[in-house]
Amino acid sequence: MGRSQELYKKAKKIIPTGTELLSKRPEMFLPELWPSYYTKAEGCKVWDLDQKQYYDFAQMGVGSCTLGYADQDVNDAVIEAIQNGSMCTLNSYEEVELAERLIHLHKPWAERARFARSGGEACAIAIRIARAKTRRNRVAFCGYHGWSDWYISANIGDETQLDEQLLPGLKPTGVPRMLQGTALPFLYNNLNSLQDLVEKYPDDIAAIIMEPRRGEELQPGFLEGVRGIADKIGAVLIFDEITAGFRVCLGGIHKLYKVHPDMAVFGKALGNGFPITAVIGTKDVMDAAEASFISSTFWTERIGFAAGVATLKKMQEIDSPQILVHYGDKIVKALTEAAQRNGLKLCVSHITPLAHIDWDYDNGLAVQTLYAQIMLDKGYLVSSAIYATTAYNDEIIDNFARDTEEAFEMIADAVKQNTVEKQLRGPVKQSGFARLVK
Repeated sequence: MGRSQELYKKAKKIIPTGTELLSKRPEMFLPELWPSYYTKAEGCKVWDLDQKQYYDFAQMGVGSCTLGYADQDVNDAVIEAIQNGSMCTLNSYEEVELAERLIHLHKPWAERARFARSGGEACAIAIRIARAKTRRNRVAFCGYHGWSDWYISANIGDETQLDEQLLPGLKPTGVPRMLQGTALPFLYNNLNSLQDLVEKYPDDIAAIIMEPRRGEELQPGFLEGVRGIADKIGAVLIFDEITAGFRVCLGGIHKLYKVHPDMAVFGKALGNGFPITAVIGTKDVMDAAEASFISSTFWTERIGFAAGVATLKKMQEIDSPQILVHYGDKIVKALTEAAQRNGLKLCVSHITPLAHIDWDYDNGLAVQTLYAQIMLDKGYLVSSAIYATTAYNDEIIDNFARDTEEAFEMIADAVKQNTVEKQLRGPVKQSGFARLVK
């Protein structure tokens, strides 16, 4: 046990849940062995408190660093912003430039932009605006949209309502019970599940919020059908692009499908690791924000705007989506072919630069834990979600493929001998996160 693991033991005694983010808890990766803390992150490399180096094939900053850790161009812009004052009574001019760039990328439908710092609060802003616009109460949703009361309230009275939305087992503890029935889930690629909600609440659905693309392939006509339902009932259609945005094209993934929302929410990749999120939309919908109190001091802080502008510039200069798709394809190919050669039941669902691993075994969590343990010994951080970054190169991925092949050979033998759990040096990873992407 190294310094990182020892520090996490201390953290759990003084920080409720150990960390501020569920998706950074070591229990979700490799309990008792995961290097919980870093001293340096650069490119796709991470150094822990014992100065051991790892290649990050896990989440790359929970999907926020598509350009790699500590990208020099983004860092330079942030450093300049800090040196010139990151906070002031006046506003940061970079806010206007970032709004213009996002709107330009989403012509012809986008006309307005608002900003925040985290994905959950950006989704909450979008829902507030939609309710202000429609003067209605209920929200139909498909996907994961954060920790806010409006979303978690779906599980009041039935704690299984979110099980099909990427994150099973969430308890609505602390959420007012009076919100029961205001957040209504529907299923991806299933228009009938949305239509059922419309028939039950024909005049009270303020918004339909959804991730336009998830792990499974989009079925023809689904997004068009959702758009049509929203138009028919007068609901605001919101695409949550926090995870998918900027990975396969410059802007929201919905651009590939030529279906326009009324609002779209962006985060993660937008600031390459610096806190900045955005809500963009049509003038008609977004101007409803004028009639609602939506305001926070640090939404005006300069670093996020400077990082966002620099990140968008760099993405356009290098065509980052093309690079991410190239590396993502190589990673998916390495995983699937190694599994096939070794007779392993591995399921890989993905948006090309974002692969999700599921093991089709009764002890699938233990198998994933063993994979993470073997790869950690080889110098990799590996999880059930692999976010591609432009900081990879072909040699790094080829080495990852070789080492994964060796790991899968060991796993295949352990599965055959029924010794997976015996080979673990700690507990099995916790459930409830294998598909979480926010």
